[in-house]
Amino acid sequence: QVHLVESGGGLVQPGGSLRLSCAASGFTFSYYAMRWYRQAPGKERELVAAITSAGGSTNYADSVKGRFTISRDNAKNTVYLQMMSLKPEDTAVYYCNARGLEDYWGQGTQVTVSS
Repeated sequence: QVHLVESGGGLVQPGGSLRLSCAASGFTFSYYAMRWYRQAPGKERELVAAITSAGGSTNYADSVKGRFTISRDNAKNTVYLQMMSLKPEDTAVYYCNARGLEDYWGQGTQVTVSS
């Protein structure tokens, strides 16, 4: 059974940092590109960051470039999203996504940036 379990969300002040993790199981993690998406209230889900299966290439939304870093550890079947210099507009539910032969989604973790 496939599982993607996000963790690390929470409440943080503007300018703060958080590190999200997504632990994968039930499929061959190293074969899949991984992505982080987010969805704010009343808005469509948007792609935040992506990383290739071996981790050799990454892409970011313009809104997070220079502040967020996606990485992965294929030995631990885990993908990360390091978020720095957080802004109130980063507030959203963050989801990890595995993209390969199949398309898998986690349940999401809430990130709230507020003073």
